[in-house]
Amino acid sequence: MHIEETFIEGVYVCTPTVFEDERGHFFEAFNGKVPSRAWVQDNQSFSNCGVLRGLHYQKAPFGQSKLIRCLEGTIFDVVVDLRPTSQTYLKHFSIELSAQNNKMLLVGPEFAHGFLVWSDGGAKVLYKVDGPRAAESESGLMYDDPALGISWPFKPFSVNARDANWPLLSS
Repeated sequence: MHIEETFIEGVYVCTPTVFEDERGHFFEAFNGKVPSRAWVQDNQSFSNCGVLRGLHYQKAPFGQSKLIRCLEGTIFDVVVDLRPTSQTYLKHFSIELSAQNNKMLLVGPEFAHGFLVWSDGGAKVLYKVDGPRAAESESGLMYDDPALGISWPFKPFSVNARDANWPLLSS
């Protein structure tokens, strides 16, 4: 497994070594080389093409680290740094995650996360988390907040009512 830190400290792209032959392929989706977390739960979603989910996070002390992977299809995955003392505060990192490239994204608990489904047949996403869901601490950022400057690869897309109504940072 190749693990590369991005320009945002605490955000890693994990690329497994894929072994292919006439039968198909094999790879380790998770091993001890991934910076250590005590994973307690796996979450899985399926979303149709054009669905945007996010940008979600849980407030402290219930923040969650996540190891995000696309099992089927392709997503445009985005994380936003929410650490006020970080040099990359409110900066974002984006990456294409797909069943074809097998890449994973590892982020710490002080990041908002969201994704847009690119693939026509939809996408199935799996993410490990190191803490349980705490509904009372759930929060989010507006996906098109001008202060974040995220360039989503296409519009229009489908967003649920909750995600369409997170406050702007300026408010």
